[in-house]
Amino acid sequence: MQSQEIRNIFLEFFKEKGHKIVPSAPIVVKNDPTLLFTNAGMNQFKDYFLGNKNATDTRVADTQKCLRVSGKHNDLEEVGIDTYHHTMFEMLGNWSFGDYFKHEAITWAWELLTDRYKLDKNRLYVTVFEGDAKEGLTPDSESKQIWAGLIDSARILYGSKKDNFWEMGDSGPCGPCTEIHYDIRPEDERKQTGGHLLVNNDHPQVIEIWNNVFIEFNRKSNGTLEQLPARHVDTGMGFERLTRILQVKSSNYDTDIFMPLIRKMEVDFNLKYRKSEIDDIAFRVIADHIRAVTFTIADGQLPSNNQAGYVIRRILRRAVRYGYTFLGMQEPYIYNLVTILANQFKTVFPEVYKQEDFIKNVIREEEASFLRTLASGTKLFDKYVEKLDGKLISGKFAFELYDTYGFPFDLTQLIAREKGLHVDEEVFKEELLAQKKRSKADAEKEQGDWVIINEDKSPTLFLGYDESEADIKILRFRVVTQKGQNAYHVVFNQTPFYPEGGGQVGDTGAIKNDEETVKVLNTLKENDLIIHVLENLPANPNSAFHAQVDLKKRIDTAANHSATHLLHAALRKVLGNHVAQKGSLVYDKALRFDFSHFAKMTDAEIAKVEHIVNEKIREDIHLQEDRSIPKEEAEKKGAMMLFGEKYGDRVRMITFDPNYSIELCGGIHTKSTGKLGFFKIVSEGAVAAGVRRIEAVTGPEAERLIDEQFGLVKELKEMFKNPKDLIGAVEQLRADLKTQNQELEKLKLANYAAKAKELLAELNMDDEDGDIIIHQLTPEYAVNAEMPKEMISELRRLRSTTLFLLGAVIDEKAYIWLAIPEKIKTAHNLNASLLIKEIAKEINGGGGGQDHFATAVGKNVDGLNAALEKGKGMLEGLVIK
Repeated sequence: MQSQEIRNIFLEFFKEKGHKIVPSAPIVVKNDPTLLFTNAGMNQFKDYFLGNKNATDTRVADTQKCLRVSGKHNDLEEVGIDTYHHTMFEMLGNWSFGDYFKHEAITWAWELLTDRYKLDKNRLYVTVFEGDAKEGLTPDSESKQIWAGLIDSARILYGSKKDNFWEMGDSGPCGPCTEIHYDIRPEDERKQTGGHLLVNNDHPQVIEIWNNVFIEFNRKSNGTLEQLPARHVDTGMGFERLTRILQVKSSNYDTDIFMPLIRKMEVDFNLKYRKSEIDDIAFRVIADHIRAVTFTIADGQLPSNNQAGYVIRRILRRAVRYGYTFLGMQEPYIYNLVTILANQFKTVFPEVYKQEDFIKNVIREEEASFLRTLASGTKLFDKYVEKLDGKLISGKFAFELYDTYGFPFDLTQLIAREKGLHVDEEVFKEELLAQKKRSKADAEKEQGDWVIINEDKSPTLFLGYDESEADIKILRFRVVTQKGQNAYHVVFNQTPFYPEGGGQVGDTGAIKNDEETVKVLNTLKENDLIIHVLENLPANPNSAFHAQVDLKKRIDTAANHSATHLLHAALRKVLGNHVAQKGSLVYDKALRFDFSHFAKMTDAEIAKVEHIVNEKIREDIHLQEDRSIPKEEAEKKGAMMLFGEKYGDRVRMITFDPNYSIELCGGIHTKSTGKLGFFKIVSEGAVAAGVRRIEAVTGPEAERLIDEQFGLVKELKEMFKNPKDLIGAVEQLRADLKTQNQELEKLKLANYAAKAKELLAELNMDDEDGDIIIHQLTPEYAVNAEMPKEMISELRRLRSTTLFLLGAVIDEKAYIWLAIPEKIKTAHNLNASLLIKEIAKEINGGGGGQDHFATAVGKNVDGLNAALEKGKGMLEGLVIK
């Protein structure tokens, strides 16, 4: 049974059971501050479990893209070592939101596995929750009884709270679960050891495939449990593990999900999978990690040095590291595998296929960058080893390589072993732990439980598209503490405040009544909950309040948001339809727009984009807003949809001329383009491989910028006495300066030549005398560091067979110059660079250069005489035999 068929059978089965099949949420999480990535199928339904939103469909099923960077062992480094954990995986899931419960979930799971997939019933085991006396939780006898009607009782096992009580996090919805495990071992092994002894013991051939969670409690922040008003079912089955079982493979990587990737690597590296364990790990790591990186980039997350972007960069670098170390990968290679994934998932997750070229370019540039890091890190390591006294490499040095240069610690260990050295791992771990503690302290945030003021679970009514103020009442609040500072998250029954999202910043403003005014510092969205961040809690939160948005900030922000739409359309007209939005930031002072494009924009292209946008502003196109339109209808009208965004069945469509700009968008916009006033691009540059960034201003900020630039031009004109041709006047000035500098350079060289002859005369040397001249220059011969250097060039011309060692004090620093003629250098095998480093020790300095000419500088001015004497002794000993 092929993997495509396995997936389809699951979805069709639950469709028959009355479930709506919904699309996967993006793998990159947008509106949940507790998550960077979707790590479970239930993430997109979190608000249903929390009671923040009522489900429109009480039965749903899907296959969800998930990213669990840490894996079951809470360590990325485990992925690829075993055969059944992954970073990115598909979670097949079915949900009930206050509809069916344990009986249906369990019996349907059994029916699907044994009737549709034809799994061997004698290899299946199930676990149920054994209860927990400390929590006051009794054993899940209901689930056990249901299973007893389906499977032999010897195959029903009790599991601990750790294994069979699922929790969303430290707080939130939770409940007992029943897991389904499958024993893949050969018959002879099964006869020797019963599968029941290996369940939940990390045996690679006795694995969990499906978990049915029965959500019936809420964990409060103080640790106590409370019963939820409605009970839900949340299930998840590992698609890769199920495919492994149905294709009768001993490893997930041996299935048709991963083998096309491995087969290509076998051919390209001329190596055979399943021949060398360490090479096999490299194959598995790359095959797993390319999936994670590809899907996250497709959903809008580029590799970077921050948060989610750093996780992706780290995953990709681990793959490159394995390829570099074990497969001999010296050039970017992994990006080639994207084509296989694009075709493999074309009908399931088409976003990869549609962005194949873009994804490949991003990965290729990241690979190239990290391969350079590996090369430079190896050089730093070699330099360190040159000076190493003993066999132990400092843990601090290893951490510096890791932290500052991105050089992996395990690669440092590997290279060390090859050279017969070892790394102080304990010190490295101490440094790493200290860094993690610092990061954790910076990010640590404590959230209290919601305090209910008014019992109303209806979602907050958003009024912001039409209103900037409204009468409101507070429904609930919680205290959030970070870095010792308290803030208050408050939920209203209705609100005019726009919550941060879609690149647009959250509204600010105030709520007030006759007794007090409280500032609203920000507005956020947590899943579907609109949260207002208040500087303090009102003295009487039960009172009625009037909410008022900072209107000027709102108007200027809206203008910049509308400008991004006009800009996006203009870029596609000028650069081509490959341009797609890759991120944006919209606030009152400016806008930032990231887009896919592989070349720097020319000045002419930038000017053309500006012209088109300003033309649309002058046309004063009125906003056409379809606040709730079927998604299919929006698609037919040609609306731009962003990769990585989750759209519902009904969407909001923003149109500025149906023939120019149609986009799906939840942000605030101006009523017509004329409100933007004027549009000006401030900068254009690269953000990442294949991604450019434009920063621009509109309205008052554009006016301020123009005034500023006109002011500069006016000042320049006045400086040049108001010429008719300002550019011509500046060019003439540059030409005059160039001529003057050339004349000055000639004079300086003539002066240096005269000073060189003067010095020779002062030293009473004629052209025939002296193989070595060692001398400390007086101030008139060393006005600056450039003068002695140029004088030495002249001295070498006048006395081509003489060795010069000169010193001087300039700006309270000691300088030394050493010039060795070719004849002496060759005859005595001398190297000026090596010699001057030894001489410079007397001035507490360092130096270097070429084998025939070198310079040094140091802070110890008093040591200059000693340095010249030391040089004299060394040189006379080497040259005068």
